[in-house]
Amino acid sequence: MTDVGPVVGGGGDGTWSLVHSERAALAADLADLPDGRWATPSLCSELTVREVLAHLTAGASLSALSWFAGVVRCRFDFDKQVAMRLAEQLGVSPGETLERFRRVVTSTTKPPLPVLAMLGETIVHGEDIRRPLGLHREYPIGTLTRVADYYQGSDLVVLAKGRVEGLRLVACDGSFTTGSGPSVSGTTLALVMAMTGRAAFLDDLEGDGIDLLRERCDAP
Repeated sequence: MTDVGPVVGGGGDGTWSLVHSERAALAADLADLPDGRWATPSLCSELTVREVLAHLTAGASLSALSWFAGVVRCRFDFDKQVAMRLAEQLGVSPGETLERFRRVVTSTTKPPLPVLAMLGETIVHGEDIRRPLGLHREYPIGTLTRVADYYQGSDLVVLAKGRVEGLRLVACDGSFTTGSGPSVSGTTLALVMAMTGRAAFLDDLEGDGIDLLRERCDAP
């Protein structure tokens, strides 16, 4: 698939520009996806690749105020809120799902989350979609390293910091290194995906900490 360079614009530290670039790359990768493949199960629990894309659209469409209003409407059932917002953005066909996502590629609207969390969501859910479809993206290593640094210190939205506690993670393709204990090494992308619980990427990693990380990925 064709790589997409940085999109003009973004936050003061350039993170929004990275988010926009990753959204644009994902939209380009899915442009010619046959209708029959949109129902492929993603790596995100019980969601199809089409539903994950709608979830990304929802995240780029919700302000802090609208997010909180939805939480109240769903009586603080956060899973129900996620499902409700996903359904709002799904559309009536895969083509409409993709078109709705294209409309938010350059959005800077977000729930009450750090912009780095939005970048992480875009990359992780992008791989939730790409991996089952056999699509490959050459991510800028600097972008992946920023996301890895964020996840190793955060359990916001997704358990990551707790999942790798007591392990030493070492990237073989970049500068990312963190922690102490039994080692887990591999590409920065595989480390990011394992940190966020995607067991499908564990076979891309090696080290004497793999078994412990696998247990944590498989835990409910």
